[in-house]
Amino acid sequence: MSISIREPIKSDAKHIYKLVKDTNVLDVNSEYLYLLQTTHFREFCSVALLEEEVVGFTSGYLIPNQEDTLFIWQVAVDSKMRGEGLAGKMIMDILQRASAKNVKTIHTTISPSNSSSQKLFEKLSKNYGVSFEKETMFEISDFNDAHEDEVLYKIELKK
Repeated sequence: MSISIREPIKSDAKHIYKLVKDTNVLDVNSEYLYLLQTTHFREFCSVALLEEEVVGFTSGYLIPNQEDTLFIWQVAVDSKMRGEGLAGKMIMDILQRASAKNVKTIHTTISPSNSSSQKLFEKLSKNYGVSFEKETMFEISDFNDAHEDEVLYKIELKK
C-alpha cells in the first residue's frame, strides 16, 4: 500500500468533493470551491493518493494581511485510511514546502463535537513541542442554519 502526498491539481477537485461528501461529518462546499482550491490555493492544500485514488485532502490558505499564518480549512480522510496518521502527514507536507517557509502560526476552527480533529491539532502541537490556544471564533448565532460553534485553535510554531 503506497501513499503519496502532493499539491492537488484541477482534475482532483471532483474526487475531493466526493471524499468530503462521503465523510458525512464535514461541511460540503460547492464543487466550484474545490476547483478554486486545487488551482488558486493549491500551494497550501494537499491530497493523499493510494495509487491513483484520492484518499485524503487538506485545504488551507494564508490569512490575508497575516502572511505568516496558515489557516487549515478542511481535513478529509477516506474511512478506510483513518487511524494511519494521514491527516497530520498532509499538514506536514504543506508546512515543508517552500511556499510555507514564512509560516509561524497555524490556525483552524473545529466544532466541539469533532473530537478527531481536536486530537489531530493537539497532536500536531505536541509534535512541534508547543502548546496551543483556543477560543470561540464563530458562535451558533453567527450562522443562518443550525451549526455548532467553531472554536479557533492557534498553534505557534518554533522555526
